[in-house]
Amino acid sequence: MAFWSGTFTSKVPRKILFMFTLSLSVTYLFYSLMSCYNSLQFPLQDNFAYQARLATEETTLVRDQLYSTSAEAEFTHRSTVVSIVHRDEALVEDEEEEDRHARPPSATEATRQRAVSTTEGDLRVNCTSDYGEKKLPQAIIIGVKKGGTRALLEALRVHPDVRAVGNEPHFFDRNYEKGLDWYRDLMPSTLEGQITMEKTPSYFVTNHAPKRIHTMARDIKLIIVVRNPITRAISDYTQTLSKKPEIPTFEVLAFKNRTLGLIDASWSALRIGIYALHLETWMQYFPLSQMHFVSGERLIVDPAGEMAKVQDFLGLKRIVTDKHFYFNKTKGFPCLKKPEDSSTPRCLGKSKGRTHPKIEPDVIRRLHKFYKPFNMMFYQMTGQNFEWELGEDSVSPGFQV
Repeated sequence: MAFWSGTFTSKVPRKILFMFTLSLSVTYLFYSLMSCYNSLQFPLQDNFAYQARLATEETTLVRDQLYSTSAEAEFTHRSTVVSIVHRDEALVEDEEEEDRHARPPSATEATRQRAVSTTEGDLRVNCTSDYGEKKLPQAIIIGVKKGGTRALLEALRVHPDVRAVGNEPHFFDRNYEKGLDWYRDLMPSTLEGQITMEKTPSYFVTNHAPKRIHTMARDIKLIIVVRNPITRAISDYTQTLSKKPEIPTFEVLAFKNRTLGLIDASWSALRIGIYALHLETWMQYFPLSQMHFVSGERLIVDPAGEMAKVQDFLGLKRIVTDKHFYFNKTKGFPCLKKPEDSSTPRCLGKSKGRTHPKIEPDVIRRLHKFYKPFNMMFYQMTGQNFEWELGEDSVSPGFQV
């Protein structure tokens, strides 16, 4: 009797205590996981260029045969606009962002950003805003406006090793005085091996941006999305027209003197497309090996091919492939396939895919003549032939990206 009494008092309580402790631990773990699950915020990547929104954001080459051009022709065109291109930009109103609600996110918004990246059985989750470390960007999409930068950024954000801020920070052109700590705080937290990125297309045409970026990180990687400068200009005009229907026609704005055929290179919609002169400024600070040029046209017809090159340039595994895209006939460009657990379309919103206004053929021909020597210079500088001179009587595709 004494034996059973001793056993009961010494062993049974210990078992009960052990089971009770184990039960509490499992319960705590269960509720922790549920809390983490409820905090997951999947980016609603509305399309290939889907409107990417983090839950806390407000809407948050192989040189080919080159055409020859005389030194005299180059000098004539360069002297026409060189004083314009290298003067201080006063084009903030004309150079509105590609996003209708583009604005740098506040530090509070940036701190609350979370991301979930998925890729066939791989799930990486940030359950808290403090998971990882905020770093300055190792790569920046610096341009160009209306070239397809939003489409490229959102495709890159599918990659589990890319973390990018959704809105355009405009740090190196509009907010530089706020300092690097402010800029860093806008960035999403990253884990070891992940790349921090941002995009602000106006950097490419901002004279002081190259020096400022070089001061921050001289080994940074720069991505420039370029598109036929005529198509780009019309897309730029289309965006402005949608917000300001009262503006003059494209033809009126494009010429200083329509009778004489004098192009108005001071108009920002045309000036941005003089890529060679803008690139000269960047090459004073960065070698071409740190720049990657994406064809806006190929990004539409072969998004997976362009994405493969970008991923190689960034030193990433080729995870974003052709299986991630489908062609949206209504929009006229590729879209990202939606995840299985989402019913939200992943294509750009109404601000993308607008049909361009019809431009008189004579205006298109005159613009081709104006841009040709600058395009040739750009091909030579980059070692890539973007073939913008093919079909000089028309431009394609005829919609806004």
